[in-house]
Amino acid sequence: MNVNREKKEIQIKDLTDEFIKHDSFYLLDFIKLSASQSVELRKLLRENSYYFKVVKNRLALKALKQDFPEGLKEKFQGSTAIAFAPENPIGLAHLIRKFSNQNKILNVKGGLIEGQFLEGEKFDEIANLSCREDLMAKIGYLMVFPLIKLLRTWQAPLSSLGRLLSELKTKK
Repeated sequence: MNVNREKKEIQIKDLTDEFIKHDSFYLLDFIKLSASQSVELRKLLRENSYYFKVVKNRLALKALKQDFPEGLKEKFQGSTAIAFAPENPIGLAHLIRKFSNQNKILNVKGGLIEGQFLEGEKFDEIANLSCREDLMAKIGYLMVFPLIKLLRTWQAPLSSLGRLLSELKTKK
């Protein structure tokens, strides 16, 4: 067997494992990305538990399972890199958009978010969402706020009574 063919089969197997392991990733067009910017992007993603991989389209298409959306398969054209999100796809979208706005180079072709296909045009909507932790904090606040208001309502008459008794004591 040809050595090149063996390397390609290993790459296909690795990509297949990555696609199975991650249900969220973005396909990026990196045509204008310089080597130093690529290193900077990889470092930024690595610091936040994400990673970036440049792929050959044919190998990536072979690695995709049959149940992936056809629209996703069509996005593997031209120069393609994949940014994988092991946990928080919204956080990854924030980082990609921030890096792209700073350097004016990355273009998101599409992706998969928790198993759902994402068109490249919808990426900005995803990047504008709050991260999971912020949303959970807002929900927690909304659940606690009525209790805080009730507690303050109950405290108001008691504090008024306390002031009244204090004034009576000073007058006597």
